[in-house]
Amino acid sequence: MSHGARVIRTGVSSGGPAAPPAAAASSSSSAGSDGELMDGAYFRSCAGMLKVAQMISLLIGFISVNNSQWTDYSAYSYFQIVTMCDFVMILFFYIIHIFRIYRKLTCVSWPLAEFLHYLIGTILLLIASIVAASKSYNWNGLVAGATFGFLATILCVLSIWSSYKVSCITQSTSKYH
Repeated sequence: MSHGARVIRTGVSSGGPAAPPAAAASSSSSAGSDGELMDGAYFRSCAGMLKVAQMISLLIGFISVNNSQWTDYSAYSYFQIVTMCDFVMILFFYIIHIFRIYRKLTCVSWPLAEFLHYLIGTILLLIASIVAASKSYNWNGLVAGATFGFLATILCVLSIWSSYKVSCITQSTSKYH
């Protein structure tokens, strides 16, 4: 006797038109859309594109600082560490969403983990960008690195807002309906 939750699939979803009868019958099996290796819709979603933009801006900021003449070793090594740690964590969460790992590892609260990552990472990235900008002394590569650090900070704030809006506001409104 299984006590787990079962998903019952219908032919109509809120995301599009009704599925043809043959597709509805094949999707009622446990393989269905859960059996697909990758979530192609996440590539085109707002959250997915936001993560890609964050990773690109972090990578450009890292490369700009790495290929410049440093004026202060500790400031720029801190900037590089923060940008690469943020890059790796964003890539980690991107992979979690792309391969739907969150469905298999239900012991972790993924929205909370992602929210905390963005909160802490954004604060550290803002500090690193401020320090990098203050120590740049008008070197073009260092200024560019700090600028892309600030851009990544803004993109991370957007992710914080969207994850807060999805997790907190959706939960509070679902209690009353």
